[in-house]
Amino acid sequence: MSKPNYAGFWVRVGASIIDTLLILLLLGPLITAISGRAYWVNGSGMGTGLDVLLNYLLPPLAVILFWVYKSATPGKMMTGLLIVDARTGAKPTTTQFVLRYIGYYVSMIPLFLGILWVALDPKKQGWHDKIAGTVVVVSDDESQSSIEE
Repeated sequence: MSKPNYAGFWVRVGASIIDTLLILLLLGPLITAISGRAYWVNGSGMGTGLDVLLNYLLPPLAVILFWVYKSATPGKMMTGLLIVDARTGAKPTTTQFVLRYIGYYVSMIPLFLGILWVALDPKKQGWHDKIAGTVVVVSDDESQSSIEE
């Protein structure tokens, strides 16, 4: 594998915004259909089992499944990015993907410093990437074919 083209901070922010909008477009109408407008107006239904399932369990599960099967979320796919193993450039393991997701919390707790770290790091790794041993790269045909193998 040639020298990777690491994905920078702003393109990754763009991918995250796309992912957030997609989740809102999918979950917003579903939550409204189940709980009604009162959910949004006065919080009726917040904290219920269904609320926890839809807002706190389903999104992480979807993100990790996209990572496992595509090495990217829809936002990363739309912006031409892939998550790869930092040492080999190959597709990361499921364990790495789970660690990466958990690493988001570590990255966000201290004022999002671990996320902002992407802008400063030579390999454009956030703390979540360092924890999992991953990097985000700009996709090309060669790296895409090695990821799918």
